[in-house]
Parts: sequence; structure tokens; C-alpha cells
Amino acid sequence: MIGIYDCFGYGTGYEVSFEERYKLIKNAGFDCVMLWWSDKFGRGMGYQKDVRFARKAGLHIENIHTPVHEQNCLSLDNLDGDSVFQSYLQCVKDCFEYNIPTMVIHLPNDESPINNLGIKRLEKIISEAEKLDVKIAFENLCNIQNLELVLGVFHSKNAGFCYDSCHHMNYAPKDDLLKRYGKRLMALHLQDNGGKHNQHQLPFDGNIDWVNIMKAIALTGYQGATTLEPMNWDYENLSIQQFLNLAYQKAKKIDEMRMA
Repeated sequence: MIGIYDCFGYGTGYEVSFEERYKLIKNAGFDCVMLWWSDKFGRGMGYQKDVRFARKAGLHIENIHTPVHEQNCLSLDNLDGDSVFQSYLQCVKDCFEYNIPTMVIHLPNDESPINNLGIKRLEKIISEAEKLDVKIAFENLCNIQNLELVLGVFHSKNAGFCYDSCHHMNYAPKDDLLKRYGKRLMALHLQDNGGKHNQHQLPFDGNIDWVNIMKAIALTGYQGATTLEPMNWDYENLSIQQFLNLAYQKAKKIDEMRMA
């Protein structure tokens, strides 16, 4: 399967409705989507209904991306820390309710080390995920030490790794993350690292070596979808359908590299 993140731009308030957006995604050739699971980033309330819209368009839901605005508060013994903990617990329950197999979490940046309280909170979140058979994929950012800690402490089949290609090259290019955590790979965020923001570009438009990246992914034995996480920041001259068509062509090319 080939997929894409559903919040790829075209208006801060998403002038193109998500019901229509999923139809355009399907029309471009994609098989599945990853959903942003929060009212932030201009999404607004009622985002849960998009599950129905995506499936009505004929798209499989690969995973949800949990809220990121409080990610560095995980270990804080205050209301902010409890808020992010409760948010992640609710995401586990939402995955179960809406029959979504996987959720992606941003662990805190390494400047906010995970302490015993943070570990205890993650233990409760993972325990709930085990009960409800939901997978939690922890994504690499500038959090390599925290990622190593968490994946070293928790060996549950419900806790694993979300590989982000651009974050890897931008924050930890010397670390072979796919070799280290590839056997626990549960989700992919594939994007290139060029453009005005040095991230969220379409494949082949930045500096990433896609041949070797896709070969490394293939060697992990990962069986999930090849999924893009782009933004339209450097593609404003394209209509939303043109952008999606181009994204699909590039996604198909890297998927073929993985399968070669």
C-alpha cells in the first residue's frame, strides 16, 4: 500500500474540506492515509468524523498522529504533564473505538529527559494499548536519547518505532536508526529535507539518498505501507490535485525501490 498524511497544507484552515480531500487523495492513486488527531494546526473540532470520510472514499487508515504541542511535558509533575498523559491515553482508546491499528507519538526532545514519572506514564499508556491491541510507534526527532531509553525499557509487541527519513538526516545522520530499531518498525514518515523549511519535501527534491533508505527499510522486514509526510510549502504553484498526483508518482517510485 501507498499512503500520505492528510494535513499536507492548502490553507491554514483547510479550505478544501477533509471529505473532499480524501476523495482527491484516492483519485491520485493512494491506498491509505495517516490522520492528524487533534484540533490544533487549524484543524478544529470534530476531526474524529474524518475517519468515516476517509473510509467512505475507499482509503485504509494506516495510523493517527497524536498531538505534539505538549510533547516535552511528559515527565513534568504538574497539570501540563498530566494533560499530555491523559491525551495519549485517550488516543489509545480512540484507536480502539475507531478501529485504527497504530498511533504515532513524539517523545520529548532530549533537552527534556524522560524521568521515572515519564516512564511510569508510558508504562500505563502501553499497558492500555496492550489491552486494546493498539500499536504505539515512537517517532525519531531530536530525541534520540529519549527514544533509546523508551525502546530499551519497553519490549512490548505493542511498542515500536516510527521512522522519519527527514528527521533522521537532520538530527541524527550518523545513527543507523533502521538497523537499530528496524525489527520494531511500525510506521513510516517519508519526506525529503530540502526547501524553505528543510523538511517535508517530496522525495527526490532534497538531499536524501532514497536508494539506500528504501533498501534499509526493506531489510527490516517491515510489511506496512510506504507513506509520505509532505507539506505543500514549496509547491504552492500546484493545485491540490496536481500536488497529490506528483506526490503519488514519487511515492510509487520509492515503493518500487523498497520492493526491488
